[in-house]
Amino acid sequence: MTADPRSPDVHHDPDARRFHTLLDGYEAELLYSLRDGRMIINHTGVPDQIGGRGVAATLVKAALDHARAQGWRVVPACSYSAAYVERHPEYAGLVDA
Repeated sequence: MTADPRSPDVHHDPDARRFHTLLDGYEAELLYSLRDGRMIINHTGVPDQIGGRGVAATLVKAALDHARAQGWRVVPACSYSAAYVERHPEYAGLVDA
């Protein structure tokens, strides 16, 4: 499957526990913490200038896919990540309350 050319490249900084992307000169990020084999998604932040273009969804998907690959459970503590998981049942098995 070919990547969508309109979808921004997502970078993972495991030391900072952060996923981030740069689009049109603006940086968006997802911050998480790790505890007892769980990825706790604490924050997704997308500047207004690039909002409404699926950037937050791209970040959350990257984080969830990474958690799945690592065998981690996920706590979607920020409201956007919680709503994303509700809309994408393929990730429901990762969620830990």
